[in-house]
Amino acid sequence: MSDNSTAHTPDEDHNGPIKNPKQLLLAVAYSFILPVFIIIGLVYFVTSGNKPAAGSVDPERATAERIQKIGMVTIRSANRELRSGEEVYKAVCSACHLAGAIGSPKFGDAAAWAPRIKTGFAALLNSAMKGKNAMPAQGGGDQADLEVARAVVYMANAGGAKFEEPKAPAAAPAK
Repeated sequence: MSDNSTAHTPDEDHNGPIKNPKQLLLAVAYSFILPVFIIIGLVYFVTSGNKPAAGSVDPERATAERIQKIGMVTIRSANRELRSGEEVYKAVCSACHLAGAIGSPKFGDAAAWAPRIKTGFAALLNSAMKGKNAMPAQGGGDQADLEVARAVVYMANAGGAKFEEPKAPAAAPAK
């Protein structure tokens, strides 16, 4: 009979990557201690920006800003003098339409205004009142609807339109 038994040597029982206690300690350090330091470093990096503390500049103002109401009411006189289209253009519209910023038609550029004029005054006024593309409603200003309409007529007429400037409604007779 043949002897098929195999003799085991002490080296054959340890075929893993860790062969001695020094390697075991390094593996523990890399597995547990190193990730803890990496996490601490990341937390420090994220929280170390130059952020002023809440209310550090002016605590009273910061508190007032935090507790302010959401909406605000602005009271304007209903009897104030309405501005002309040119005045509204100079105050609000010229910021973009003078230079043609963000695709807006330049003031007086008949080629750029022609397709817009063809849509009619109502469509131009609607775009001005509600905003279009990058232009905010009323051009970002705070004026009466009649003032916006006058500004639309002023700019469109400079671009070749023949719109009539809207008139202010007649005041109701006093009793």
